Amino acid sequence: MGKAKRASGPREGIASTPSLKIHVAEEASCSDAHVPSGHNGRSLSPYEALIRSLSDRLVEAQRPIRILDAIKWDDDIERAFFAAGCRQLPPVNRDYYLSRPLPFDPEQKRQEFLSIERDIRQRLGKYNAAGRIMTRMCIEYRQVVDLLTSRGTPTFAVLSERLYGGSADCFHAGAPTLADLGRMLSGSLENLSSSALAAAEEPKLTAAEAMCVLSERLTGFFHNSSAVRIRLSDGIVADAAAGSDSIKLRRDARFSLRDLRLLEVHEGWVHLGTTLNGQRQPICTFLSKGPPSSTLTQEGLAVLTEVLSFASYPARVRRLAQRIQGIALAESGADFLDLYRFFLDAGHPPRESYQYAMRIFRGSLPAGCGPFTKDLCYSKGFVYLYNFMRLAVARGMMQRLPLLFCGKTNLDDIKTLALLAEEGLLTPPRYVPPPFANLHALAAWLCYANFFTFLSPKRIEEDYAHFF
Repeated sequence: MGKAKRASGPREGIASTPSLKIHVAEEASCSDAHVPSGHNGRSLSPYEALIRSLSDRLVEAQRPIRILDAIKWDDDIERAFFAAGCRQLPPVNRDYYLSRPLPFDPEQKRQEFLSIERDIRQRLGKYNAAGRIMTRMCIEYRQVVDLLTSRGTPTFAVLSERLYGGSADCFHAGAPTLADLGRMLSGSLENLSSSALAAAEEPKLTAAEAMCVLSERLTGFFHNSSAVRIRLSDGIVADAAAGSDSIKLRRDARFSLRDLRLLEVHEGWVHLGTTLNGQRQPICTFLSKGPPSSTLTQEGLAVLTEVLSFASYPARVRRLAQRIQGIALAESGADFLDLYRFFLDAGHPPRESYQYAMRIFRGSLPAGCGPFTKDLCYSKGFVYLYNFMRLAVARGMMQRLPLLFCGKTNLDDIKTLALLAEEGLLTPPRYVPPPFANLHALAAWLCYANFFTFLSPKRIEEDYAHFF
């Protein structure tokens, strides 16, 4: 087999007038006479077509699996909670979830992923770069099926921690835990509570008005008015969320300009951008979809990009810290009412407090069966990616950073992604957020950041005491 053509390095910048109509070819095998096109419109080699074929099977197999749709609570639960004066647990039990059947047969879906995993191993071998990622994804999707079939049982929280982590996870041996991070952030933010920096900006824009503003801004980023659809939705928990080809705004939500800047960066530049980059992959199409292991990297990238682009603000960090604290409370046995009161005491209005507590208990039981821990990924991913970037600049590997935007990637796969790029199996990302599109300023900042790690925080506090 001839060596595949090497791909060029990740692009520093955003291409103009991109074509976003992605053609998904029929599954190809090594013997197909007509194989899908690869880089520059050329036909794929038999080896590339084999990877594409297995990758497409994986993408198709995961299609009906929608974790958040399967575990969400409907509006009737919220209405019942407030009708009872917020004094009774929401009426959610095991039967509630069973009344919302999954759109697939769990055992058939497990067998489907087992079959794909077996074919990957038999046709690509144990150590193939693309095969390693796809094999892990097959294993992980089987765990997701187990997670969803255990809705409303104690097993759900156990599997959630296995997939997304827990608040007691530490960043390295002897280091503070994620729960410690939540407490430290809250302590720092408490010192800003009386400052104008902590003041909330009044949300004056309706969802329809916000949709127009956000659409205009993202058209500028994607250089194409048809690249992204902004639409109103009644079926999402958060004020906004990125789908596979659109950003949804909750119809009854109101937004400030600060909110829209955050959505532009977080949902648009990162989540939608990585989706479109993944859909552009002609061979590794599995990068268009993200299993739970990619959530840590994707949410971490989004929060990191918020900070680097100056789109974040103290109230935003406060919410992320409180999510960690809420999950830690639920892990310790707190029930829904405990968390609802926790958010009320933190100054959130009743409906927001309900929504924040519900995010933590969706899929589980409000009586205190353990939490859904996905919301830990925002802060945990931020820390992991920041540490990775510091080491990347110290070791002269900054050129690998844009690889994380090639699709729904996982930081654990960064060396494998670099191998795929060298083999010509990976298309460089077209849409890269400005802080990562030109790495010069980022590299300069990280050089200083590495030096700061040698300074003693205690000694600095002593030396600077006369300033305060």
